Amino acid sequence: MNPELNKVESYSVPDLEERKRLSDFAPGIFKTIFSKKGIKKAIKKGYITINGDVGYTSDYVNGGEIIELFQQKEAPKKPIIDVPIQVVYEDDYLAIVNKPAGLLVSGNKKFTLQNALSFNLQKSKQKDALSYPEPIHRLDYPTSGALLIGKTTQAVILLNKMFEEREIQKKYFAITIGHQDDSGIIEASVNVKASKSEYIVVSRLESRKYESLNLVELVPFTGRRHQLRIHLASIGNPILGDIKYGKEGLLGKGNGLYLHAFSLKFYHPFLKKDLEVSVSLPKKFIKLFQKK
Repeated sequence: MNPELNKVESYSVPDLEERKRLSDFAPGIFKTIFSKKGIKKAIKKGYITINGDVGYTSDYVNGGEIIELFQQKEAPKKPIIDVPIQVVYEDDYLAIVNKPAGLLVSGNKKFTLQNALSFNLQKSKQKDALSYPEPIHRLDYPTSGALLIGKTTQAVILLNKMFEEREIQKKYFAITIGHQDDSGIIEASVNVKASKSEYIVVSRLESRKYESLNLVELVPFTGRRHQLRIHLASIGNPILGDIKYGKEGLLGKGNGLYLHAFSLKFYHPFLKKDLEVSVSLPKKFIKLFQKK
């Protein structure tokens, strides 16, 4: 095995009625990684072995095998950038920050929100404190608002699981264009996957260019990439400033996408209490609707 890796967990496979692929069997057997996506990523990196040999997604387990999970001995160093980020809520386990529009959450680039977290957050005093706090979910590059951050290893594991099981409620606000029903549920598939969003029009503003501008409250029940943007465009009410899904000639210029992650609500797994945190609407939202 790679000497740069440490063994984290070991699992003894019980007798199985029928053999299963490693990628189908492994999700749920480890405490550190539980999701199918996480397991596939670990297999791809060579972090999972079967009876001492590196496992592959196409390998089968029949029963009686020892499956082991490894991780790197030292986390690779990441750049820390001095970019101020508004911290809306913080405790020793997690934080909620206000992601600015026009900033990547993470990636190979230096200037990402993730690389600014260590500069903006206090280091956890817990034994499993992370040197580099981790975003639990993603917001699109042009989207602003509430982003949940894990500050300890256990927090990242539990919060990821809560997202997988849809135990974290998210609410967004957007400004859409065109005449729109007062409320509705959209269930158009996204990338051939079942998806569901609900909207309520909070306020309207007549517009010569757009017919109507609508301040819309949104609740996504699933978490597909670009889900809200695709859903609103599918009913003929794309989000103002949406270059990718907007209507030609009505894209707007200069002020970006009018989509904001407003709040997160969930049961705090460590403090054992309900937590609901909201992030004020950006000035560009307020500026439009204060005219009414």
